[in-house]
Amino acid sequence: MLLARQGHRVLVVDRATFPSDTISTHFIQQAGLSRLKEWGLLDRLLDTGVPPIRTLNFAYTGIDLSGFADPIDGLTEAYAPRRTVLDKILVDAARDAGAEVIEDFAVEELVFDEHGRAAGIRGKAGGEEGLKEFRGSFVVGADGRNSKVADLVRAEFYDVVPAACFVYYSYFSGIEWEFHHQTDFHHQQIGTWPTNDGLMLCAVMRKKDRFREFRANAEENFHSIYDAIVPELGQDLRDNGKREEQLRPMLYPDNYRRRSSGPGWALVGDAGYHKDPFTGLGITDALKYTELLAERLHEGLAGERPIDEAVAEYVRLRDEDSRGSYALTCSISELELTPYFDSVFRATSMSEGFKRRFFTMLGGGIHGDEFFAVDQLEKLYEEVDFPAEKRILSPG
Repeated sequence: MLLARQGHRVLVVDRATFPSDTISTHFIQQAGLSRLKEWGLLDRLLDTGVPPIRTLNFAYTGIDLSGFADPIDGLTEAYAPRRTVLDKILVDAARDAGAEVIEDFAVEELVFDEHGRAAGIRGKAGGEEGLKEFRGSFVVGADGRNSKVADLVRAEFYDVVPAACFVYYSYFSGIEWEFHHQTDFHHQQIGTWPTNDGLMLCAVMRKKDRFREFRANAEENFHSIYDAIVPELGQDLRDNGKREEQLRPMLYPDNYRRRSSGPGWALVGDAGYHKDPFTGLGITDALKYTELLAERLHEGLAGERPIDEAVAEYVRLRDEDSRGSYALTCSISELELTPYFDSVFRATSMSEGFKRRFFTMLGGGIHGDEFFAVDQLEKLYEEVDFPAEKRILSPG
C-alpha cells in the first residue's frame, strides 16, 4: 500500500483469501493505531464496531497495575480487532492504492539473476497446474513465522531466546469485561480483550512443560485457570459465557531475529523478527517497521541511494529501536519476574504518575530506555519511599 501510494508498481501475493483468520494476538497499541490513522485507515477499522479499550488491568505475581497511557498522537484508546477484519482492511487498502493483489497464491521458489540477486518469485495459484513466474526489482517476505522467503534465502537466526509458554484461546459471547492481563504465582495467566461482534477474546497461558497435561482436558483446564486467578471472572465465564468458536492452541515458537536483508530481498513482520505476544507489541511493531522498510525501499527505488544499503539500514534501525522491548518481553513472558523487574513494577504500582508512564511506554509514547533510565527509577523510588534495600536500578 505504502509503496503503491508513492507510484511504484507493486505485486502482492498471499496463500490466503480474504477475509481470512490466523492464529494471532489482536491488541494494537496506540503507536500502531497512529500508523493506521496516518494512512487513513483508522476510521475504516472503527466503522467495524470494534470496541475501544481505555483501561488496562495488569496483575503480575501480586503486583497490580491498572490504568492507561497518556494520549499518544491524540489517541486515548486501544483496540483489539479480529484479524479477519484488520487484514482485509489492509489488503483492500493496498488494492485501492494501485497494488495488484493475487490471493490463493503459494510461493514455492525465488528467482535469482546471474549475480545471485533476488529477482522474482515462482508459485502456484489455487487450482492451477504448473508454476507462474513474476519478476521484479525487489522481493519482500512478509509471510510470517514460517516464512518461505526466509527459508529460500537461508536467512540465519540470531538473538534467539527459547519460548517459555503455550496459549489456548477462543471467543465468547455473553460476557462484558475490560482488558485483563493477570498472572499468578503458579506460572499461569489469563488475558481478555473485547473484540468485534460483541465477542470477548479469552486466553490462558501456561509453561510449555504443562502442555500435554493441559490438552488432555483443555476445556476444564481453561476454565480452572480463570477460577484460580480471578474467581469472579471464572464464575461469570461459566455461568454466562458461550464459547462461539473452537479452543485454539498456540505453542509459541522461540523468540528470534532473522537476517532480514540481502541482495534484492528483505523480511518484515514475524518473518524477520518475532517475540512472545505477552506484551501485545506484535501488530504495532509490524506496522511501524513495515513503514520504515517502505521508506527505505522508496529511497532505493527512486534512485536516491543504493537500495540494498537503504534496506540494510532498515534492519539496523529496527533492531536498535526494538532492543529494549524485545528484552522486556522475553523476560516477563517467563511468567515470573526477575528481582529487577519486580522492584521496578512494584514501585510503579505505588505511583499514579509512573503507572501512566508505564502504560505510555507500552503504548509507544515514550521509549523503554526513557522509562527505565536510572535517573527516572531513582525518582520513582524516592517518590514512593521504596525500601532502600529493595531498590534495583539496572537488570545486571
